[in-house]
Amino acid sequence: MQRRRPPVIALLGVDGVGKTTQARRLARTLTAAGQPASYFENGGGRPLLDALARRLGRRDGPDLLGPRVHVTVEATFRGLAITRALALSRLTGRIAVMDRYTYCQYAVMRLRGDGGSGSGARRVRAAYRRFPVPDLVVLFTAPATLAQARVERRGRDHEDLDRLAAFAEAYRSLPEAAAFHELPAAGTPDEVHGALLTLVTAALHH
Repeated sequence: MQRRRPPVIALLGVDGVGKTTQARRLARTLTAAGQPASYFENGGGRPLLDALARRLGRRDGPDLLGPRVHVTVEATFRGLAITRALALSRLTGRIAVMDRYTYCQYAVMRLRGDGGSGSGARRVRAAYRRFPVPDLVVLFTAPATLAQARVERRGRDHEDLDRLAAFAEAYRSLPEAAAFHELPAAGTPDEVHGALLTLVTAALHH
């Protein structure tokens, strides 16, 4: 009999909503409670590509590589990260706490205008079809002004207010969004963690 894969928990949301902080904390909390879990970051390489673009005098990654090549590179980065995370989770038997997942790629492509029925979206969705549907998908939400302020406090990058608002809407417009559990993330880290833990506990005991 084939062994059931360990649970997969995916945390989504725009930059500044606190998903990375909560994903790391969730993995620690579950492990301490006797449910071994590992944190995995599944980025698409945007900070690296954008920094390289600016160094070369371009606006961002798409401006440097062109939209089609950029989507291919970005989706490949993210796909390899997810593949590694799932393989390690299965190998170790630990719950996979995913900081970003396939839906992040779909949302960012929709934000840039290639997330509907375009050829880029079809290619990426076909490539990602092998990935399992998570046992729980949590979409962190917060006012765009708060998310922007949190990003600015980090001091590593900058987010445009309109882009954050549009990105949040892109998540909600995905065909899979009906299955997402929206979690308001404007409260304190402890409040958000408590609400997240309630969702996770219910999903793991379902």
